[in-house]
Amino acid sequence: MDIKAKADEIVGKIKTDKTLASKFKTDPISTVEGLLGVDLPDDITKKVVDLVKTKLTAEQLGDIAGKLGSLFGKN
Repeated sequence: MDIKAKADEIVGKIKTDKTLASKFKTDPISTVEGLLGVDLPDDITKKVVDLVKTKLTAEQLGDIAGKLGSLFGKN
C-alpha cells in the first residue's frame, strides 16, 4: 500500500466533504480506517492520520499565503 497516495486520496475526500471533514476532526483514526476500508495496525493508521493532518495544514497555509500575497499585490 502506498501510504502517501492513500493520504493524498483521503485529503481530497476530506476537502470536498464537510461532513467527512467534521468526522475527521473529531475521530481521525476511525475516519481514516473507514476510508481505507482495510484494518491496519494502529501504528500504520496513526502514520496515515498524521500525514493527512500535515497535508491539510500545509494546504491551508498555502491558501493563507496566497491570500496575503494578493492582499499586498504579490499575485
